[in-house]
Amino acid sequence: MTQLLTRPTRTLATRKTTTVDISGMRTADKPDDILVTYSLGSCVGLTLFDPVAGVGGMIHCMLPLSKIDPEKAKQKPYMFVDTGVAAMLGELYAMGAKRQNLIAKVAGAGSPLGREETFRIGQRNYTILRKFLWKNNILIDKEDVGGARARTLYLYMADGRTTVKSEGKEVEL
Repeated sequence: MTQLLTRPTRTLATRKTTTVDISGMRTADKPDDILVTYSLGSCVGLTLFDPVAGVGGMIHCMLPLSKIDPEKAKQKPYMFVDTGVAAMLGELYAMGAKRQNLIAKVAGAGSPLGREETFRIGQRNYTILRKFLWKNNILIDKEDVGGARARTLYLYMADGRTTVKSEGKEVEL
């Protein structure tokens, strides 16, 4: 007698896309989650992913140092690289991430107004981010920074893949 084998019916899991606003941060721990942030010009976007713990996060920082407005930093810590990334690391560690497992990827930090931009916010954001990560023994794995184009940054929690979309092209970091 021949027995028919039937495959269990699979439904595609619905991917949940969460937008990280300007001066915002989000963490995730579900494989179907996708984090995305838009309009990275002089702002800097950072993704951190721990493949062992399966947790990750994304932040969209506007300004490098909170000392310019400590009150604003208390209200919106993610607005600033120094306070925002520290808070993000705290949340990821609380979710089970380990520093030695974190994969860091960076996008943005450009000069949307051109090379002669007076305040060089993008360059300063990037410099402070690199210093902060270095002091925490986290090296940047890949980056897409500088220039005058805006970027959209994605983090796919299923595998930690990070992509940048700009001017109609999407590339993996």
